[in-house]
Amino acid sequence: MDLSPAAPHGRRMSGIRISDVAARAGVSAMTVSRVMNNRGAVKPETREAVLRAVEALGYAPNVAARSLALGGLDRIGLIWSNPSAGYLSEFLLGALEGVRNHGGQLLVEQCDDDAESEVAAVRRLAAGGAKGLVLPPPHGESIAALAEAERLGLKVVAVAAGSFRSEAGAVRIDDRAAAGVMTRRLLDLGHRRIGLITGAANQSASAERVIGFQSEIDACPGAEAIIEAGDFTYRSGLDAAGLLLDRPRPPTAIFASNDDMALGAVAVAHQRGLDVPRDLTVVGFDDIPMATAVWPPLTTVRQPVARMAAEAVALLAEGATGSDLVFPHALIERGTSAPPRLTAS
Repeated sequence: MDLSPAAPHGRRMSGIRISDVAARAGVSAMTVSRVMNNRGAVKPETREAVLRAVEALGYAPNVAARSLALGGLDRIGLIWSNPSAGYLSEFLLGALEGVRNHGGQLLVEQCDDDAESEVAAVRRLAAGGAKGLVLPPPHGESIAALAEAERLGLKVVAVAAGSFRSEAGAVRIDDRAAAGVMTRRLLDLGHRRIGLITGAANQSASAERVIGFQSEIDACPGAEAIIEAGDFTYRSGLDAAGLLLDRPRPPTAIFASNDDMALGAVAVAHQRGLDVPRDLTVVGFDDIPMATAVWPPLTTVRQPVARMAAEAVALLAEGATGSDLVFPHALIERGTSAPPRLTAS
C-alpha cells in the first residue's frame, strides 16, 4: 500500500494547498516542497508532474509561508515526553526531514506529562524563536499546551492525535479503523479469545483503538475480549502480558496497542517457554524499526510516523494549520501471527 500523503481525506482547508498539489501529482507533500523550493534531488518526470499540477490548480505559495520556508532563521518547536524510544526516533527523523526541506531549524524541548511542564516547554520554545509547534502525542491534545501556544501566537499541528481539535491542525491515521483491521485479521485466523493491551489513558488514540477492537469482537459470535491496561511502555507490555497469560483461560492472541508493548509480550511468551506464533500470536501497532529487528519479526499495523511528522512541518510552513490530514494505515503481516494451535473453546 502506498503510504505517501498523496490523497489524505478529511481536509479542512481553504484555497489550494501544497497537499492538493501533491494529491493531483501523485507524490508526497515533501516532494512538492522540494520542487517549489528547488531543494533536493527530484526525478525529471516527477518534477514535471508537480509543475503540471501546480499549473492546473493555479497554486501559488503563500508569501508568509515562503518567508517561513526560506528565511533560514525561522524555527519550529517540538516538545516530547513519549515513552517509546522507537516512536520518538521515527518522529524526529520525519520532523528533521521536513525542516531541512523547508530551510528552517527544529528546536526540541523535553517535558513531563503535566500541564505545568508542558507550558514551561512551550514558553522556552517561543523564547528561542519558534514560530510554530509540531506536537507528538500526548501533547497535541493537551489543553494547557494548546492554550499557551495560542496565547503566544504560535501555530500548532498535532501528530497522531486520535481526533481533530479545532485549536490545532492535525496529521493522523484513523486509529479506530486500523485497530479494527488488525482485530478482523486475528478473527479470520481463527482466534476467539483475544487479549488487548491498551495504550496510555491520556491519549485519545488509545480509546479509539479500544473501540475499533471491541466493535470487531462484538460483531463475531463466540469471540471474547480480555483487556489489560498498558501505557505504551515496554515495561507495561511485560506486566500486562503476564496478567493475560496468568488467567485460567489465557488468550490465544495478544494485540498490543503499540509495538513496544507487543515486544514486551513476546518477551514474556519466550520466558514462559511459549512458541510465538505457534502457541501464542502477538501483534502490535506503529511498525517501528524494532518490529523487524526481533525474532520472529512482528506483525503490526503501520502508521507512517516519519512522514506524518514531516507533513506536519510542511503544513506549518504552508500556513495550512487548519488542516486535518488522515493518512492511510496498513496491516503488515510478519512472523508473530498464525492460527491458534487449538480452536479456543
